[in-house]
Amino acid sequence: MTIPRRSLLVLPALAALPRPARAQAYPSRFITLVTGYAPGGGTDVAARVLADAMPRHLAAGARIVVENRPGGAGAVASEWLTRQLPDGHTLMLTETGAALAAPVVVVGGTRYDPIEDFTHLGFISRPPAVLVVTPSIAAATPRETIARLRAARSGTMSYASSGFGGMIHLWGEMVARHLGNQAVHVPYRSGGQMVQSIMTGETQFGVSSMASAVPLIRESRVKPVALIGDTRFPPMPELPTLGELGIEGFETGSLFMVVGPPRMPEALATTINSVLMRTLAEPAVGERLLTAGLPVPAAAQSPIEARGEMERHLARMRAIVEQTGIQAQP
Repeated sequence: MTIPRRSLLVLPALAALPRPARAQAYPSRFITLVTGYAPGGGTDVAARVLADAMPRHLAAGARIVVENRPGGAGAVASEWLTRQLPDGHTLMLTETGAALAAPVVVVGGTRYDPIEDFTHLGFISRPPAVLVVTPSIAAATPRETIARLRAARSGTMSYASSGFGGMIHLWGEMVARHLGNQAVHVPYRSGGQMVQSIMTGETQFGVSSMASAVPLIRESRVKPVALIGDTRFPPMPELPTLGELGIEGFETGSLFMVVGPPRMPEALATTINSVLMRTLAEPAVGERLLTAGLPVPAAAQSPIEARGEMERHLARMRAIVEQTGIQAQP
């Protein structure tokens, strides 16, 4: 499938943002930007784009280092972040799975509260996810692909995820239940690894982040079927949503957000939010993220708005966990 490149228009609401008042004072040393997964997945791609671009809006000589702390579908890095100093020098690029799914999937909950134990600094994208299958499944249309998956003998199919209990796992289990053929779950340590397994046929299908799947979709090494989310994705206009195929319950996509440790000073949180928004307003940054499957927000948003977004997604995660019955032992 050929994915056309689209120019990215920067909305005035982002482009007109003022420069942060404290940019000359912050940071005083390098910033660590943590992700909860191994290199190659969507959070890793997004973190490295931000690490390259954000220093341009910080004090002279500012540097951001990406650190991968995989484990527990992002819970390991999330719990670690809550113990760091709230001085703005340790941040995390998180997503729905690490931030919201793990706390409601783990039996007894995680050691962190998904809302109260973080400072929400701003979301960078609300991307759809995508159901992909191994190329050996011969089907001409998305509907035919779904029909072939559904017709497979029970227990002969397997689906991949980027870790037990994460959002990708929950979506994969929901798809498997819709198909009704008792597909076996195979967890990997990152989105990149899971998509590679689908490419080679080690697993037959899975729900992937766009960032992990897009490079292999471009090369026709995995086959996209449909989107998780309520709207189509502009660079792939021909790809329907699962809802358009008559498969309900997949109307909410992912959420990628930058968070900090709890109790960060309000002025510092505002400064980092302003830096983040100005970074996203750069056309080159937006284009890089969009090419990776991560469309930037349509308008700027404050830390308070970012927190509200997380609260809404948390309610959705609780409903999905209740529907799937998936639980993980701590």
